[in-house]
Amino acid sequence: MAEAEPTPSSLSRKVDGLFRLTRRPDGQPFSNEEVAAACREATGVSFSTTYLWQLRTGRRNNPTKRHLEALADYFEVPVAYFFDDEHGAKIAAEIELLGALRDAGVRSVALRAVGLSSEALGTISDLIDVIAVREAAARRARGAGEDPPAAAPGDDRD
Repeated sequence: MAEAEPTPSSLSRKVDGLFRLTRRPDGQPFSNEEVAAACREATGVSFSTTYLWQLRTGRRNNPTKRHLEALADYFEVPVAYFFDDEHGAKIAAEIELLGALRDAGVRSVALRAVGLSSEALGTISDLIDVIAVREAAARRARGAGEDPPAAAPGDDRD
């Protein structure tokens, strides 16, 4: 009989979140192998690739303090990220923002928006929302093999 998949714990979501939200300087995600090796090297404590995978998937959910400290050091987050859900959510939001700002296009838009009025920022936000909805619809249409939605009258997308 097949073993049931474990339900991800708060800890596994947080560990996996660090992998999803942070990137190497070349923009690629970190691998379990490189993180486990760095944690072993930094602490001298046994830290296998399999053990890290188990923490990420919720198959193991009771790491030692040393393991969590090593992960926190590697990803440059306070160890409280793992223990305090409210604090952890704030840190995850900050990591996500920093990740978005690494994108040159996002950074360019953000920097050009500095100094604009609240009304102008609201207009830009509304435009981004409209574009995001259109792009999501186009992705869904491509996935379903349909033609993307037609442009609205007066829309110059070319």
